[in-house]
Amino acid sequence: MASAPWIVSEGLWSRIEPLLPKVERRFRYPGRKRLPDRQALQGILFVLHTGIAWRHLPPELGFGGGSTCHRRMDEWQRAGVWERLHEVLLAELRAAGEIEWSRAVADSSHVQAKKGAPRRARARLIEPETARSIIFS
Repeated sequence: MASAPWIVSEGLWSRIEPLLPKVERRFRYPGRKRLPDRQALQGILFVLHTGIAWRHLPPELGFGGGSTCHRRMDEWQRAGVWERLHEVLLAELRAAGEIEWSRAVADSSHVQAKKGAPRRARARLIEPETARSIIFS
């Protein structure tokens, strides 16, 4: 039986966990204990897979609150986790010979779009300009 796509397998977790930033708990006034990273990741994947709003993440699933998962995703984005994970997975696929470059597609999210196309001429007005107002000067 296939598991839900947001459930993180041991194999995938072993690749992701070393990429995540380590956050030390404060000694003084530690506050609430941080949600484990794996649960937060599963919450992120659930929201991205289902397309629900972050605030509608069901607490019954055990992935924490939607705002917690969104904050963690943003934290990891700023730390470069997703980019490094992409590089790790590409390197593994490349080493295994699993990438078929003849079917590759590049879009503007991965390839810089070069600027410098010729500028279009300014459009000419087709209506005559309005006359000056005699009431207001």
